Amino acid sequence: MVDTLLDFMLGPLRGISEFYFEYQLIFNTIIVGFAAYKLFFSKKKEAKNESAN
Repeated sequence: MVDTLLDFMLGPLRGISEFYFEYQLIFNTIIVGFAAYKLFFSKKKEAKNESAN
């Protein structure tokens, strides 16, 4: 029953979700790595701006 509901709600996106779930570890690693990169370098940039003032 859940499968039928997902097919109805997602429609053609169902194939994309299957692909995502198959490679979920890789995608999540990339997303978390990008977020950590942005956090690290944005704090470094703020520290440079404060020291320049």
